[in-house]
Amino acid sequence: MPWSNQNGGGGGPWGGGGGNNQGPWGQGPNRPRGGGGGNNGGPPDLEDIIRRGQDQLKNIIPGGFNGGVLVILAGVLVIFWLIQSIYTVQPDERGVELRFGKPKQEIAMPGLHFHIWPFETVEIVKVTEQQQNIGSKASSSSNSGLMLSGDQNIVNVQFSVLYTVSDPKSYLFNLENPAETLQQVSESAMREVVGRRPAQDIFRDNRQQIAAEVKSTIQTTMDHYGSGISVNAVAIEDAAPPREVADAFDEVQRAEQDEDRFVEEANQYANQKLGQARGQAAQNREEAAAYKDRVVKEAEGEAQRFVAIYDEYSKAPDVTRKRLFLETMENVLKNSKKIIIDEKQGVLPYLPLNEITRPQSQQGGTQ
Repeated sequence: MPWSNQNGGGGGPWGGGGGNNQGPWGQGPNRPRGGGGGNNGGPPDLEDIIRRGQDQLKNIIPGGFNGGVLVILAGVLVIFWLIQSIYTVQPDERGVELRFGKPKQEIAMPGLHFHIWPFETVEIVKVTEQQQNIGSKASSSSNSGLMLSGDQNIVNVQFSVLYTVSDPKSYLFNLENPAETLQQVSESAMREVVGRRPAQDIFRDNRQQIAAEVKSTIQTTMDHYGSGISVNAVAIEDAAPPREVADAFDEVQRAEQDEDRFVEEANQYANQKLGQARGQAAQNREEAAAYKDRVVKEAEGEAQRFVAIYDEYSKAPDVTRKRLFLETMENVLKNSKKIIIDEKQGVLPYLPLNEITRPQSQQGGTQ
């Protein structure tokens, strides 16, 4: 029901007049204080807003505004101290805490840690594999890679050392600059090993053996210094003569390659001829062995045949002797064109001597 129909005369539901700019509770609407010289429609006063804010802040902060500043300052200091006292160690890192500058025995493993700052501080060390380049192409202007080989040749060796930090405490406090020390030790070890060998070894022949010797020397020296560094590998990336004498070295390399090629061709030719000679010798031996077996077998067969004939001869010497004579004469005279006739019998006039002398094959063809 509208308020105008209640309490007779436009009053509100609680008996207050609804007119004359009054609200339902019998009072006029709230207006902003101040108003700039009595202008009720003007903007609010800024000083009045600040004053009311200060009053509210005094009611909220215990001890008033001055005491609250101290509390806020103390809270800020506590937060700052906590930020400085809490630190995080990543999975590839290790932390060493120092109390009044002296390292603790414990090593901070990966995770969230707390120490009492500023009495305690922490040093973070990366323990993943790292690489130290020596004489690399990036620093070709330096002479760190120039070395003198055992045969008095100058070579430019570019190599890298892969290492990890095995003892963070020793790595931080036993050496002033471990990375620089490692570089100097690596360069010195490579010069020592290369200086005992000819240049050809570092160029092509024995790079792996040289790298192994350099790694052992570096590790021994760094352990002697107590560096806390573990050398994983030494990789020789490149070994070449200086640019000033590179052409002469290339010519020598080409000559050596030609020499190797000629030697290889000579070895191939020698092996070919040697193989052919060995094959011919084997063939001759096989033929000789076959001829030997054939002759021996024939001789054994002739001997057996002679023995068999002799056995038959011993049984009937006269018959055997006559048979042998006839067979022998048959073999001797079978190709002869002469006809021998006994004088006692004479020659018959009709005897076909021409037909007798013809070969038997011709006689069979004419019949």
